[in-house]
Amino acid sequence: MPSPDDVRQNLFDRVRYVGAFPMAENEIAIATPVHSVTPPKKVPKPKSAADRKERISKIIAELDRIFPDATCALHHGNAWELLVATILSAQCTDERVNKVTPGLFAKYPTMEDLANASQEEVANDIRSTGFFNNKARSIIGAAKTILRKFGGKVPQNIEELLTVPGAARKTANVVLGTAFGITSGVVVDTHVARISQRLDLTKNDDPVNIERDLMKSIPQDRWILFSHQVIHFGRQICVARKPRCASCPLDPLCYAKDKTLA
Repeated sequence: MPSPDDVRQNLFDRVRYVGAFPMAENEIAIATPVHSVTPPKKVPKPKSAADRKERISKIIAELDRIFPDATCALHHGNAWELLVATILSAQCTDERVNKVTPGLFAKYPTMEDLANASQEEVANDIRSTGFFNNKARSIIGAAKTILRKFGGKVPQNIEELLTVPGAARKTANVVLGTAFGITSGVVVDTHVARISQRLDLTKNDDPVNIERDLMKSIPQDRWILFSHQVIHFGRQICVARKPRCASCPLDPLCYAKDKTLA
């Protein structure tokens, strides 16, 4: 029979995140000991606004405990580099983007360099991120637009940033939140969308309405950190194919019908 130390180590191995993480590569989230999973029907659902608020507070407290220092996993040195990296991250892993951007920024160290670059050459430089022609067009377009309309400075408000090629709402929220600390909204990627649905924080499927629901229920001063925490939570614990419910600290609060009970 394994010792308690063996059980803990096994849990740590199971939740280890192999992609980019803001901590050292060999560090992981603070793990929850393996436990019996609470069947969905035995998890009480909130019956009032006060109950819902209390439940969300508990969810946030647990995310704070296991991901106290969560931040954007895309490596960048400034707002412009983060914008480019976020554009590249569409339908691509952050890990892959982080392998591409060092060479890209070494070859094109300034916004002007990318504005004057050949679309065909940039597409070849970012080929491994997928959809490289569209992404190259967006990056070059973004550089030209920011230079022409905003004096070479990445806009610091959502309305102006959304006019930049490649900067849809999710990208704009990432840049404003991470680079400038501006709470313009909640970043809704695939992890945030999926987990918000599992935790019954939204009934919607489209990112715009999911974000709207989260902005109503999550305190505004938590929007930036909440998104980062949920993204890491989705990568390490509540994984899409088979959630690790037996090692999930949110298990007592989760009544998702497809919880893994074994």
